Amino acid sequence: MTKGIFCLLGLILSNSIQAQDTVKLQLHEALEAVAKSNSEILLATIDRASAVAKFNQTNAIFLPQVNLSYTAMVTNNPLNAFGFKLQQQSVAQSDFNPALLNDPPTTQNYMAKIELSQPLINLDMVYQRRAAGQQIDVYHYKVKRTKEYLRFEVQKAYASLQLAHQAVTVLIESLNTVTRLYESSKNYFEKGYLQKSDLLQVQVQVAMVESKLAEAKSSVRNASDFLSLLMGVKSGPVYAVAPLEKNASVDSIETQVPEDRADFKVLQSALQAQESVIRSSKIAALPKLNAFANYMFNDKAAFGFASNAYLVGAQFSWNLFEGTSRHYRTSEQKLTHAKIKQQLNYQKEQSQLELNRATRQLKDAQYAILQHETSVRQTAEALRIVQDRFDQGLASANDVLRSQSSLSEQKLLLTESVFKYNTTLAHIRFMVSLSQENN
Repeated sequence: MTKGIFCLLGLILSNSIQAQDTVKLQLHEALEAVAKSNSEILLATIDRASAVAKFNQTNAIFLPQVNLSYTAMVTNNPLNAFGFKLQQQSVAQSDFNPALLNDPPTTQNYMAKIELSQPLINLDMVYQRRAAGQQIDVYHYKVKRTKEYLRFEVQKAYASLQLAHQAVTVLIESLNTVTRLYESSKNYFEKGYLQKSDLLQVQVQVAMVESKLAEAKSSVRNASDFLSLLMGVKSGPVYAVAPLEKNASVDSIETQVPEDRADFKVLQSALQAQESVIRSSKIAALPKLNAFANYMFNDKAAFGFASNAYLVGAQFSWNLFEGTSRHYRTSEQKLTHAKIKQQLNYQKEQSQLELNRATRQLKDAQYAILQHETSVRQTAEALRIVQDRFDQGLASANDVLRSQSSLSEQKLLLTESVFKYNTTLAHIRFMVSLSQENN
């Protein structure tokens, strides 16, 4: 059986095996799967929920705190023993006997107590609550930017898979051509019209194309696995995707990065939160006012409630001096604020630089597509002419091989240019926060 037949059988077998676990996938389906199941989005959503929970904890600055306790005690300490009797409201004349006062018998007390504390004026906590609320905004914009980023990543991964499939198609066409050339060359060699060295060169070319085809099919599987990871599904299936085509050209491209982009809003919200923290540290020097109360039941027997008493009060406190800790704590917070502000400015400058570069790359890719389209037409015509001359015995096998290699190279370059154009356009839309559902 000839090598050409083996090649064709190998291609048929490979395609049939690959088709067994191939799943059709549209771009919008991949985007929907990522929005629902991507791990990065889920983690960002959990972080936002955690920030909400931390904010809800600050409700304590307005709400009372209630504590219920039951305590059993026994003592022969003179002071505590007499105190127990006072709390139990059971002091008698005989209890003032000096002998009993100095050496009391073992005395028990069982106390049930409910305590209440109510914050009244704590201005520093108000600003801490505000900072916690602004942290929710930070994570809200993080979730939004994460979704925008993963949308871009899916578009790029989908385009990479399209590119890999297109490379397989081009290499299969090339393998079919060189296989037919091998059959013709072998026929000419057997008739004595072709040297063995030329036949061997054709065989080498067949082997090279087969090797490249195997690598291209591996690239398809790798790209499919990465897409599965983004979608949050188990890797394994090979995705059959729409053919790689140039996305519709845009009439105008935004040349300025928007000020309200989600990642900028993350840092702006972080700045506001840090300002609230600084304000809280400064106001912590002001006095605080809190109320408290408790109600007690005391008895000499367990689970008895013979006597009761209450205590109500208010506490005005003013922490006048903490050494230098307050001053340097505020200084550290101001430095953190300055760092976030500098980071925001740098990120804006860097994003504008990336947008300018991407805009130029888009124009270069568009020009490259036009050039490679022309080159593909020209090399295809050149291959047709050389193939006809070879069939007539007027051209060598090397001439056909060179023409075929040139055509395959130009087709791959055209595909890569389309890929670069589409991914660059998606990158620009990501940088200016634009979404296109159909691209």
